[in-house]
Amino acid sequence: MEYEIGVISKMGYVDYFLIVWDFIKFARDHDIMVGPGRGSAAGSIVSYTLGITQLDPMRYQLLFERFLNPERVTMPDIDVDFCFERRPEVIDYVTRKYGKDRVVQIVTFGTLAARGVIRDVGRVLDMPYAQVDSIAKMIPNELNITIDKALQMNHELRELYQGNEEVAHLIDMSRRLEGLPRHTSMHAAGVVIGSRPLVEFVPLSRGSDGTIVTQFTMTTLEELGLLKMDFLGLRTLTVIQNATKLAERYSNKKIDLLHIDYNDPKVLGMIGASKTVGVFQLESAGMKNFMKELKPQSLEDIIAGISLYRPGPMDFIPQYIKGKNNPESVTYDTPLLKPILEPTYGCIVYQEQVMQIVQALAGYSLGRADLVRRAMSKKKASVMEKERQNFVYGNEAEGVPGCIKNGIDEKTANKIYDEMIDFAKYAFNKSHAAAYAFVSYQTAWLKYYYPVEFMAALMTSCIDNPGKVAEYILSSRQMGISILPPDINRSEGKFTVDGQAIRYGMAADWRTENRSINPVALGILAQAVGFGGIGIYWHSRGAFVHADTRGTKATWLCTTPGKYPSTTYNKFVLPTIRRGCTGPANRSATIMLQKLLKLKADGLFGEVTENALMRAQEAHGLTVDGICGPASWKAISGASKYL
Repeated sequence: MEYEIGVISKMGYVDYFLIVWDFIKFARDHDIMVGPGRGSAAGSIVSYTLGITQLDPMRYQLLFERFLNPERVTMPDIDVDFCFERRPEVIDYVTRKYGKDRVVQIVTFGTLAARGVIRDVGRVLDMPYAQVDSIAKMIPNELNITIDKALQMNHELRELYQGNEEVAHLIDMSRRLEGLPRHTSMHAAGVVIGSRPLVEFVPLSRGSDGTIVTQFTMTTLEELGLLKMDFLGLRTLTVIQNATKLAERYSNKKIDLLHIDYNDPKVLGMIGASKTVGVFQLESAGMKNFMKELKPQSLEDIIAGISLYRPGPMDFIPQYIKGKNNPESVTYDTPLLKPILEPTYGCIVYQEQVMQIVQALAGYSLGRADLVRRAMSKKKASVMEKERQNFVYGNEAEGVPGCIKNGIDEKTANKIYDEMIDFAKYAFNKSHAAAYAFVSYQTAWLKYYYPVEFMAALMTSCIDNPGKVAEYILSSRQMGISILPPDINRSEGKFTVDGQAIRYGMAADWRTENRSINPVALGILAQAVGFGGIGIYWHSRGAFVHADTRGTKATWLCTTPGKYPSTTYNKFVLPTIRRGCTGPANRSATIMLQKLLKLKADGLFGEVTENALMRAQEAHGLTVDGICGPASWKAISGASKYL
C-alpha cells in the first residue's frame, strides 16, 4: 500500500484517483450500480481500499505494475462500468461539478473499412449496386481485414481482380482510400476533464446531436496530457441491480453480493452443466461448450476461461483442460515456474504471468518486466532481441542478473523466452478478466438462487429486443418458470415476479410504436373517462383491439400476418374480453382513443407524448397523481375512484 501511494504521488496522479473516487461515490450514494472493476486498475490496492474496485488484488495475484509503474511513462487508465440506464446521470454530475466548459466528450473517426470503401467507391463510380455488393461480400468477415489480405485469402476475388478491368479499377481506387476517415461520431464512453476551459487546450466542435465534442481523438488528448475518463454503460449491471431488488422485495432478505461464496459448488456446477443463458460472458454456444469441458471448480477457473476463450488463446484450451484434468502430467522447465504457472496448469494465460516469469527467473523489476511484456505483445522485434540477451545472460549495468546467474542454463532460458513470446501475443490482462469473472459469477449466483427474479430482470434489460425476450421466455419455461400475460391490476411496465411466475411487462410488446407514452397511464385514462373499463386492450392471440363501452364488440387494430383474419376498421369480432386488461398501446390505438374522447389537444393525434396525455387528463378534469407519469400502484389505486 505504501509503495503504491508513493508511486501515485511521485507520478502526480493523486488528483486523478480522487476524481474517480468522487464520481463513483456519487453513483453509489444515488443507488447507481457500479461495476467491481475493469482493466488493469483492479490490480491496485489503493483502488480497492478507496472502493474504486471491489475485488482484492492480493487474493487473485493481480499486479499494480501492470496498471502503473514509474518506468512506463503513460497515463493511468481507470475505466468504470455503470448501470446502462443511469450512466448519463454520472456524466451530468461530473459536468455540474467541474463546469460545462471543462467537461467535454471525445470525437471518434469512423474509417473506410474494406467492405465499406468498396461500396462507397462503387457508388461514386456509378457501378450497379448488385455487382458492387457481390464484390464487397467476397471480403472475409474478419476483424481488421484489409483489401490486400482479402485478395490473398479469396482466390475468387483475386481472379475477378486480375481478369476484369472495371473490378480492378474499383479495387485499386478502394485500396488508395482504405483506412481514411469517413465520418465523425462521439466516443461511446470517453470524457475529457480539464483544469481550465477546454477551448484553451483543444479545438472543439458540435456533434450531430448538438453535443460539444473535442476535435482531437482520444490518443492525441492523452499525448497532450489531458485527463481522459471512460464512463461505460454495462447492461449486465442493470440486470444484477434489478434482480437483486426483486429478490429482496419478494424474499424479505438483504442481499450483499460482495459477501457471497465465490466458490459455491452449486453455482459452479450450474456453470459446468452449461446452464448459462443470461450469465455474463458465458452465454454464447462456444463458451457453454467450453464450460462443459472445463467444469470450473473455483472462480480462478472462470477467470482463466474468460481469458482463454478468444481468438489465439483458444489454441491452448486443450492443453489447459488436459492439465486441469491431469495435474500430474504438467511439467515445468524450472522449479521457479511452478508457483507462477500452477494455477493455470502450466499454460501462460495472463500478461501478469509473463511479468512474473521475467522477474522471478531473470531478476527484472516488475516495472521493467511490464516494458518487456508490452514489447512482446506489440511484436517490437528490436526490443525483444535486446531483452532476450538481458533475460538469458543478464546486464549488470542495468541491474539485471539474468537466468544463467539464477541457475538456469542457456538452452532452457531461450526456450522459456520463445514460449513467452508465443503466449504474450495473446495473453490476457488478468486484472480485467478477474473483474469480469466477478460479474459473471454474480449473475450465475442470482440465476441459481433467485431464478424467477433473475429471468424477469434479464427480460426487462432487453425489453426493446423482441427476439431476445422470446429467447429468454423459452429459457424460462425450460427452467419451469411460467410466464403470465399482462394484467392492468398486477402488471408493471417491466417484467415482474408474481408468485413463482414472471408477469409480462406492459411495455414489452413489439407493437408499441412510441414508448414515450406510458401504456398503463393510457389505459387508466381510458377507463377513467368511462369507456367501460376496457380501453386499449391487449389480446393474447397477438392483436390490439379496442372494445366498446359494453365490452361486447371490439375493433381489431392489428393482427399477426397470416395467422388471424385481417378485418377492416368497421368490422367487429368477438374475442374473449377480460375486463380491465389494458396493455401496450400503438399509434393507431392512441388515435382511436383521441377520436373517441373528441380531443383536439395538440400532440395526441400526432406524436404521442406525456404532455399530450396530460392535456387529455386536464380536459376531463382528472387530477390523479401518476396517471400520466410513471406507472405505480399509487397511481393505479389513486385512479380507482374514477373507474
